[in-house]
This record gives sequence, C-alpha cells and structure tokens, in this order.
Amino acid sequence: MSGSRTGRPPVRRAVRGPAAPRPPRENPFVRLSTRARRAWDRPLTAYYLILGGSLLITVLGLVMVYSASQITALQMSLPGSYFFRKQMLAAVIGAGLLFAASRMPVKLHRALAYPILAGAVFLMALVQVPGIGMAVNGNQNWIALGGSFQIQPSEFGKLALVLWGADLLARKQDKKLLAQWKHMLVPLVPVAFMLLGLIMLGGDMGTGIIVTAILFGLLWLAGAPTRLFVGVLAVAAVIGTVLIQSSSNRLDRFRCIGATEMGPDGSCWQAVHGIYALASGGFFGSGLGASVEKWGQLPEAHTDFIFAVTGEELGLAGTLSVLALFAALGYAGIRVAGRTEDPFVRYAAGGVTTWITAQAVINIGAVLGLLPIAGVPLPLFSYGGSALLPTMFAIGLLIAFARDEPAARAALAMRQPRFGRKRGAGGSQGPRRWNTMRRRASAARTSGER
Repeated sequence: MSGSRTGRPPVRRAVRGPAAPRPPRENPFVRLSTRARRAWDRPLTAYYLILGGSLLITVLGLVMVYSASQITALQMSLPGSYFFRKQMLAAVIGAGLLFAASRMPVKLHRALAYPILAGAVFLMALVQVPGIGMAVNGNQNWIALGGSFQIQPSEFGKLALVLWGADLLARKQDKKLLAQWKHMLVPLVPVAFMLLGLIMLGGDMGTGIIVTAILFGLLWLAGAPTRLFVGVLAVAAVIGTVLIQSSSNRLDRFRCIGATEMGPDGSCWQAVHGIYALASGGFFGSGLGASVEKWGQLPEAHTDFIFAVTGEELGLAGTLSVLALFAALGYAGIRVAGRTEDPFVRYAAGGVTTWITAQAVINIGAVLGLLPIAGVPLPLFSYGGSALLPTMFAIGLLIAFARDEPAARAALAMRQPRFGRKRGAGGSQGPRRWNTMRRRASAARTSGER
C-alpha cells in the first residue's frame, strides 16, 4: 500500500510555472531628470526662484560686504562694521520696497512709470549743478544727502526706463502701432538717449552700457526687425567708440582685458590683483575674513571687485554658487516674461531681467579679465545703497508678476494653512484641528475600545 508513513495520502505539490520577468529598473539619471523637469514646470517655480534666489544673493552679499570692507574702513579711521551697517540699512529699506512692489497691482506699477521717470531725470540733471552734484572716483553722478549718505540718481534711471518703456510699448501694442518702425522708436529711443546723455555728462560709461542693454532688450521684446535692431546697435557702437577713444582711462581699461602683468605705469593693477585673488582661492577658499588682497592690494574690494574677494575666501564653490543663483534668477525672469499674456508684464519682466543679467555679466566678466572694467556693481551683492534700492524694487516687480500668473494664482488660492483654523464652506471658522498622530488614532477607535 503506497502512501506516507502516517497513512495519509501524499500531498501533491503544484508545479510552479516560469517566473514572470521583472520590469527593467529605471535609470536613476532618467528618473532624476524627470523629477527635475516636473519641478521646473510647476506653476510656482518662477516665484520661488525669484524670491529665494534674490534673498540668498542679498544675504551672501551682506556677509561678503562685511568681510571685504573691514580693512578699507579701518584704513579710513572708521569702525570695521561701518560699510556693513550702511549696507544693512539699505537692505532693510530695500526689503520694504520689495514687499511693497510685490503687493502692488499692475495698474499701480504703470501709474508710477511717469513720476519715477520725471524724478530720475530731474535728479540726474541736478547732479550737474555746481555745489549740488559731487564726483566719486572721477565720475560726477552723485548727490550728497548729508553726513556720509549719498545717492546716485542714474541707478534709478534704469528702473525708470524699464517701467516707462514697458508702459509705452504696451499701450502702442494695444493700439497695434508697433508694426510701424516710427512708433517703435519714438519716443522710446530719444528718451533713452536723453538718459544716456545725462549719464555720460558725469563720465559713467558703465551705467550707460546697462541703460543701452535695457533699451536693446525692450526693442527685442517688442519685435524690432533685424535691420532696425542692427541700425540702432550700429549707432550705439559708433557713439561708444568715440567715447572710448576720447578718454585715455577708458582705453587703458580695454588694454587690460586678459592682462597678467600690471604694466610699467600700473594701469592694470586692479585687473591683475583681481585675478590673483581668484587664483589663490582654490576650490573652497581660504575662509571668511582670510582674504589677503583686501589688505590694500585690491582697489574697490567691497564694491566693483567683491566677486574677486568671494573667490579668494569661498573659492570656486562660492563663485559657482553665486553664478548659479544669478542664472536661476535670470531663468525665472525669462519664464515670467514668456508665459504672460499682459504686454506690460512681458516688457517690464524682460527689461528687469536684461538689466540684472547684463550688469552681472559685465561685473563678473571684468573681474575674470574677459571684459573691460566698467565700474558697475554686482546686483544685490556689492556695496552701495543707491544700486541696491532700485534693484530690490525691480525684484519686487518680478515677484508680483510671478504671483499674477493664472496657474500660480490658482496654486496659491488652493493652499490652506497646515495648522490653525480651517475655513468652512460658508466662510465661518470652525474649531481648531491639530493633525497629530494621537488625535487621528483616537478618532479611529470605536466607543468600546480602550
């Protein structure tokens, strides 16, 4: 009798079929790129990039201003934190301007365009009045406000050109006049040249280059034909060449592009010592406060050449971080300008992005020896309240425009506070509900459980 020892019939085991093939594992790089692409496409990406990027640049700039300006302040028999305290005051005022600009409606921004332009032109003309205007480093573009405070009206001229130019082009687009080249150029180009003339009367060619870049950005966004664009660019190039040839100081700055020696007369001293500062930083720098070049070797260490001190103290990692923050800020501005249907928002966002990006490229390119030294500060980073205040107001514009996108507005409206009172359907506030594990667990029990 066949069977098991226990007398039970043998158990027949099921025959296993072939194992199902496992799905192929997804490439981690593909998965990472997919997640990054989804994150870039979110409605609030531009809003967070502008807000977070500008905040990080400003905070890091305050740290570097404090580090780079200590020796200069002590050499002037001032407290070591003198320049830092002034920059901190300007940052606090600028934060208020940023918040106000980010909460203003578009109509109010457009209404402010003409008053800001008129005020900027008046102050820029006032600079040339003897006894009122003052010269700093050979450029007479400043007005003394009393004590140690000064203001540079040409910095506000950039903001004025962006707002007024955007409002002008938007109104002409609504009337479908931009197809005619006369309406595209007049009065935008004459007013821009008027601002350039007032700036160049003081000898500040660096700020003039930024204003020219803003003008070209507005014309590009308005759809200027290639021939018209090239024509305006040719006129600007001729004027720039004449201005450069008429000044030995400007010619020396062009000769110092890529210089590795200071020259017999020391004309390339600043450019060469900026390269020395970057070269001695290595990958991670010598540490905050440990710069050697700021001890009198590098002129304007806390203003125009603060990027060089950043490279010496924070190394390649610090400079690449600054570049990444400016790249993110520029990308977010382009995205805001490209996704809006409002012509004023498109022109204003594009003008602000052109302004900040062009100024950052010119400043960093000069420190790296790739461009002539133009004497313009690094936006949001270098010391200077006159440059910081209008720039932070412009950042507030970008934040307001990013919040005003339809998708971003819907995403912000769907948000609810994680803690606190939740609004009911009728708008009345119910009791406070705390989403803790203990409350959820107690709510899941029946009345008889203990």
